[in-house]
Amino acid sequence: MDALHWWRQGDAVTQVTALLLLAMSVASWVVIVWKLRLMRRASADVARSTAAFWQAPSLDLASQRLQAFDREALVLPLVVAANSIANSSTAAQASLATQGSLATQLTRVLRDALHGVLGRLQFGQVMLATVGSTAPFVGLLGTVWGIYHALTAMAGAGQITIDRVAGPVGEALIMTAAGLAVAIPAVLAYNVFGRLIGRIEADLEGFARDLRELLIDQAVARGALAPAAGTA
Repeated sequence: MDALHWWRQGDAVTQVTALLLLAMSVASWVVIVWKLRLMRRASADVARSTAAFWQAPSLDLASQRLQAFDREALVLPLVVAANSIANSSTAAQASLATQGSLATQLTRVLRDALHGVLGRLQFGQVMLATVGSTAPFVGLLGTVWGIYHALTAMAGAGQITIDRVAGPVGEALIMTAAGLAVAIPAVLAYNVFGRLIGRIEADLEGFARDLRELLIDQAVARGALAPAAGTA
């Protein structure tokens, strides 16, 4: 009942500000819930997928195993990209992309695949940062405008007493609390997810580096690539 009374006594600016805070809160919580599930699955998938890959006897069998372990498709795109270069024929030089050495091609495709994976993991981070940084100011705007609107209305009514001022001003201050209530979960989630993404990114980068070295060593063993200087 009090909320309905506050809504009716507010003008268009106050109501739009309240709706904006509500939309920001709903959007941030949707992202938070979705990313909680994603981060939990991703942390487990990367560890299990990399372990399954290194236990496989061949690259093709490793790709098949990853389809069962890599539910969020974080490790498999790296393996598929590297496998496409390792199995490609060097006879046809159709483009500049195929004219580099095997090491150069592997570096490029693994980097591109890693960027794609990290882009999925980082999805929603910008929105959380935006909500966390702007929601307090949106709430403050609603408070300032609500206080101005309340004082203007009371000034036109004649005599002003503390009892008549306290109620409308106190209701206007609710907007500041609402802005903080929207911003705090978004900021906390942004920081927590950022740390988790950093850990997963480090694991994926290490795996991509090891995978590149493995394929180069295999190419050297097959005689398809000259060994690096200084190696036996």
